[in-house]
Amino acid sequence: MPFTWRVQFQLSVDLKEHQASSPDCLWVGERRVPLAFVRHPRARRYVLRLRRNGVARVTIPRGGSMAAGKAFAERQTAWVERQLQRLTAQPGVPVPWQIGSEILFRGQVARVEVGPDSSPGIIYLGDESIRLVDSGLDLRPMIEQHLRGLAHRELPPRVMELAALHHLVVRRVSVRNQKTRWGSCSRHGTISLNWRLIQAPIFVRDYVIFHELMHMRQMNHSSRFWREVEQVCPDYKAAELWLKQHAGLLT
Repeated sequence: MPFTWRVQFQLSVDLKEHQASSPDCLWVGERRVPLAFVRHPRARRYVLRLRRNGVARVTIPRGGSMAAGKAFAERQTAWVERQLQRLTAQPGVPVPWQIGSEILFRGQVARVEVGPDSSPGIIYLGDESIRLVDSGLDLRPMIEQHLRGLAHRELPPRVMELAALHHLVVRRVSVRNQKTRWGSCSRHGTISLNWRLIQAPIFVRDYVIFHELMHMRQMNHSSRFWREVEQVCPDYKAAELWLKQHAGLLT
């Protein structure tokens, strides 16, 4: 009988957790971390845990509230950022890219293939031709290097174009290899973008740029900031959803 009770209790807790899930989120730097609120009648205090899937789980004690739970989580952003860094630092083996591999490129799935003329030392990814400098089995390093080059050539001019359109002055644009964010903006007018944006659709790439540009007006994630974003990028919620669904690209 006790064993049966424990199983039923665990199922009850899981059900409550599912029902208590909230679309709310916690901003940690430029990263949106989903929040899941779980009420636990035996809890004596608020507890924050970060799951392996990147969701922050807030346990609400008896008599507590979701508002107080979110306020508690917001006070722990430094801790959450450290936990996110630990998650992304965990060793993993990147999947090798070979002839026939399918890779996300400009928002579309492109296949790595040999050209129709089977030119020696050249492969194709969509409309991009990549010259091989190594005949190894894993083509990922060379393809990534090519994509980074594209990002360095395409992203900074686009930032400057959109900044000029909205009368903003960007001092510097850098393209980097961030592991936990798509972009950032410093108080000194420097915008940094993740090279993997070259794999995203154009509307998503532009949204990330707009997001960082609007930080030059509001260095926060207040409601005023989001109004600025929506004004220049009305479909920003669709872009946010795409980024959430493809967060695995950052690993």
